[in-house]
Amino acid sequence: MLHLHLDPVGGMAGDMFVAALLDLRPDLEEGLKAALALCPLIETVQCSLVAHDDGILTGRRFLVRHDDADAPAPEPHHHHHHPHANEHAHGHDHQHEHAHEDHDHHGHVDWRLIREALSQSRLDDETKRHAIGIFKLLAGAEARVHGRNVDDVVFHEVGAWDSITDIVAAAWLVTRLAAERWTVGVIPIGRGRVRSAHGLLPVPAPAAALLLEGFAVIDDGLDGERVTPTGAAILAYLCRNPAPHVGARILKSSAYGFGTKRFPGISNCVRVLAFETPPARDASSDQVAVLEFEIDDQTGEDIAQAVSNLRALPGVLDVVQAQVFGKKGRVMTHLRILATPERRDAVMAAAFDETTTLGIRHMLVERAILRRQKTTVEHDGVIYHAKTADRPSGRTAKIEADDLAGLPGAASRSSLRALLEGVLKARRELP
Repeated sequence: MLHLHLDPVGGMAGDMFVAALLDLRPDLEEGLKAALALCPLIETVQCSLVAHDDGILTGRRFLVRHDDADAPAPEPHHHHHHPHANEHAHGHDHQHEHAHEDHDHHGHVDWRLIREALSQSRLDDETKRHAIGIFKLLAGAEARVHGRNVDDVVFHEVGAWDSITDIVAAAWLVTRLAAERWTVGVIPIGRGRVRSAHGLLPVPAPAAALLLEGFAVIDDGLDGERVTPTGAAILAYLCRNPAPHVGARILKSSAYGFGTKRFPGISNCVRVLAFETPPARDASSDQVAVLEFEIDDQTGEDIAQAVSNLRALPGVLDVVQAQVFGKKGRVMTHLRILATPERRDAVMAAAFDETTTLGIRHMLVERAILRRQKTTVEHDGVIYHAKTADRPSGRTAKIEADDLAGLPGAASRSSLRALLEGVLKARRELP
């Protein structure tokens, strides 16, 4: 299982993200160039990957050039040439100097046009899905900022060919890397103002600020735009649901993608760390939430009902109940609930509702699980259900107690169990 972790040292922008992934997998560069040629709106864009050394770290830059800026567009409304009226994108996201000076004429591209262009392109379906997903977040944020309907959003800086290139490139690389998990470290928030088509905006730009909601951010004291709206949309798309903590992993490689700006004393780069989770041997590990509390003022019959209700909740793995002695020699009921980590809060809320307790101790703990499977064995025309487990010293098997319940006499139950479990241990089923 591949897990990619982004470390936004200098910040995050579309070109920095693409550069970092290509630094991780330089073998994908040619395929990426071929894929970008299949996308309307950016067919004439030339991109290149260059080695970069900022005097502190080395990595790559992803440069985008528009060779044929003044070529006639294939259709009247397809502007290939979208000059910026802003530095918004230049600073961080975009490393090319625009030669054209006609800043009064914005190449406005609306979200509908971009969506159609992406949908009708010859890109593979997965790349289209990621590209449209990232753009949709961006369009939604811009719509909220400017009080527009999402379909009426026009992109100035973001709709320009360089940003479309960054997002399509990011989507294509995400598809090829096929990581099961993306995470991001603490994000630098930046300071100051940024020039945009809408005039001066505070940093982070309002659309980026909306997209970064819910992420951990830090002010490291440096001025300037650190995360562009495109960069924020990529993070919001890939890293929005933090998966539960993972156990031991193998760090396979690290790579660096640089942006245009220079910051004092820090590299303006995104670092990507590639981790692999080793395949499970006999036991695999995961995490489980443990919730514990005592009750001293609820009737026995009511506790029995509460335990039964808690056991039936989604995500509850087990509920264990024990008699314990509390202060003044009082007999109390101790409850321990095991639940899946993502259901912990819901189970805790239910435990507060079902019981009279006023406090619950909870923690996430690691557990080791043996590889086990359910199977059946036939004897005298009757099918018995069983579980086998692969222990370090060999396989064990256990017949389900319910299947033996119909047999009278402890001795006959025990001899049948021994016979059937012997058959199962001898059977070398492939796990």
